[in-house]
Amino acid sequence: MATATGNATLPPGPPLPKVIQTAGFMLFGARFLEACRRRYGNAVTFRTVFDDGFVMLFDPELVKQVFRGSGQQLYAGQANALLGPVLGERSVLLLDGDEHLRHRRLMLPAFHGQRLAAYEQAIIEAADAEIDSWPVGTPFPLLPSMQSLTLRVILRTVFGYEAGAAADELGGRLRAMVEPLASPRRLMALAAVVLRGRDQVMAGQFDTARRAVDEILFAEIARRRTEPGLEQRDDVFSALLLARDEEGELLTDKEVRDELVTLLLAGHETTATGLAWAFDLLMHAPAVLTKTRSQLADDEYLDAVVKEALRVRPVIPGVGRVVQQPFELNGYTIPAGVEINPSIRLIHWRGDIYPDPKAFRPERFLADDAPDTYTWIPFGGGTRRCLGASFAQMEMRLVLRRVLERAPLHAADPKHDRIQFRAITLAPKNGARVVMSTAAAPAAA
Repeated sequence: MATATGNATLPPGPPLPKVIQTAGFMLFGARFLEACRRRYGNAVTFRTVFDDGFVMLFDPELVKQVFRGSGQQLYAGQANALLGPVLGERSVLLLDGDEHLRHRRLMLPAFHGQRLAAYEQAIIEAADAEIDSWPVGTPFPLLPSMQSLTLRVILRTVFGYEAGAAADELGGRLRAMVEPLASPRRLMALAAVVLRGRDQVMAGQFDTARRAVDEILFAEIARRRTEPGLEQRDDVFSALLLARDEEGELLTDKEVRDELVTLLLAGHETTATGLAWAFDLLMHAPAVLTKTRSQLADDEYLDAVVKEALRVRPVIPGVGRVVQQPFELNGYTIPAGVEINPSIRLIHWRGDIYPDPKAFRPERFLADDAPDTYTWIPFGGGTRRCLGASFAQMEMRLVLRRVLERAPLHAADPKHDRIQFRAITLAPKNGARVVMSTAAAPAAA
């Protein structure tokens, strides 16, 4: 039965206490959600100890309505508020309405066209550095290596730092600042600090880590603002300093800082996790691995491998929009203040959309009826679709090619790695363990 809230109505949902529903999410994850979808339909209202009422969507047609909804009526930035202490209040992920569109327009040119091509060599070099560090004959987890690789890439392409002591120092400080986002427990503790002022020890530790990053970034912003020939640089940092809006205004120092940290969060842990899952899936699908090795020169096939990996193992479980004005959806009127969450996982795993949905089949994305922007949504959608989606897919494609060219890897464990919720990502619990059977082939000069 639908729930009435004033003049609004919410979709039906489980009549279980908040604590029980919270346990369902934390202990059973997708199984709990699928059971609720089957019982209550494609729009379900949940209540947990963290949220008194939110609506999850499991159908592409409903997701389309949300992604096409007005940015004045549905706020995504408000749904990301928990990330505010790390990202900063001027992050594009936390802004809504006209301010969000302004930042998005200023940032978008850094991730298209010739700029993307300029980043390819940096990605290949980062992959080579990681491959050269891998042991022979000993199982090791790929996730930490992919985290190291994607951090190298971001330090070079986003921050504009060449390999060396300065890059190592900034990288270490950045990792220390975003560490709370790698653990649900630490993220909840950070939320308690932010929302309730509790745990002053952790608050002090986090503030120290944030100030250590800001010390470097604000000094570098000031230095680059006076640097001659800044327009000749190809990194995103410099592009943000040069970008002007329709009124001719530059981003402030605080806005540049917040967007740089946002790009770190959006392109580091998430892309690393996507890569670890892609290799885990490939290493457990011999036929697909053999075909992929034979198609390394074919960007279209490698793109299909990347897309299918992100479908089978989406890195982010869902996205959110907070209703600002009553929103009509599938016969219901969602009231202001309620968050709507399209479920990426369950849409990607629906058997009526993807036959044999848990099977790893890149050919799905090469067919005439390939998935569209509402059935394949690892980067969200609409005006809030991830700015770095093209960059992330290119990075994954290049890393896959380089590793398969150079490293004879095979799975260390007989079964796929298990999914573990790591605060904001769905990561391989054991890091996607592999073994390199012989020394990697030398990198091409």
